[in-house]
Amino acid sequence: MAELATIARPYADALFKAQGSDLAGTAVWLDRLAAVAENAQLLQFADSPKVTVDQVFDLVAGVASNASDPLSGAARNFLRLVIENGRLAALPEIASQFRSLKNAAGGTTDAIVFSAFPMDESALSEIAAVLEKRFGRKLGIKVELDASLIGGIRAVVGDEVLDTSVKARLEQMKMALIA
Repeated sequence: MAELATIARPYADALFKAQGSDLAGTAVWLDRLAAVAENAQLLQFADSPKVTVDQVFDLVAGVASNASDPLSGAARNFLRLVIENGRLAALPEIASQFRSLKNAAGGTTDAIVFSAFPMDESALSEIAAVLEKRFGRKLGIKVELDASLIGGIRAVVGDEVLDTSVKARLEQMKMALIA
């Protein structure tokens, strides 16, 4: 969605510059806000002409914070700015672009590893080392389960994909038999 990316870029850039001293903490609360803003019912509520900015702000802030970890002042100010400008739907893309800026500053890249089964820490660290060597950069790895892979893993780093899953191998065999 090029339009959302275009809308999100200035917000992500400004937040990155303003929060330069606490990028990790900012990424945490921004991801929480983005997760809340992905809810279709919330976006429908926010788009209603009968709802005020304060009502939307109170709802999102209430869902995103909890008693043990309330939203910081910077998070609350940023959320209010996004809602006042009618950009709540762009919040997940803002978070994504902010994460990219943070990773570029830290010399890392996000990687998603899809696995058919849950992985323990030792297996994950072993896979991380292999992937970092394979892709030639430091990776921030996130694991997602995908039972359709049957076995093995599928790693997505930026626009590159390394697929060593059983599903991919079966597809290769199928194509070889058909050809």
